[in-house]
Amino acid sequence: MKAALLVESLTGNTWKAAEKIGSNLEQEGWSITGMSRVGRPDHASIQAADIVLVGTWTHGLFVVGQAPWAANAISNLPAMQGKKAAVFLTYALDAGKSLDKLTHSVGATGAEVIGGLLIKRNHLDMHTEAFADRLVGAIEVAAGG
Repeated sequence: MKAALLVESLTGNTWKAAEKIGSNLEQEGWSITGMSRVGRPDHASIQAADIVLVGTWTHGLFVVGQAPWAANAISNLPAMQGKKAAVFLTYALDAGKSLDKLTHSVGATGAEVIGGLLIKRNHLDMHTEAFADRLVGAIEVAAGG
């Protein structure tokens, strides 16, 4: 499998999470076609990928109004009709319904969103490993393996 990563990061946590996810997937035999910012997507890496992984961070108040950062920019990504996608969202205290909102934004590009995961910033290693494991499992199931 080939994956492209599109990431927005404020403090570096989401970028670090994306790097860890990419590394975990490479250990499973996947290749990473590229990693770029949502605001400047690498169109060639998206086209070369079987799946696009979109990650951002949660903004808003800690208990209400949480939303994925750059949701509008994500909705306006290039058309990904026929592509599979998965999403991840980093957060500090509470992400609220941000993962659902991010899933909706990525789905608006025409991609088939097959799943997503919240990644707590102080559990990057554990949560990025879980994301990669679940993604590999979902792809194997979808392929009948």
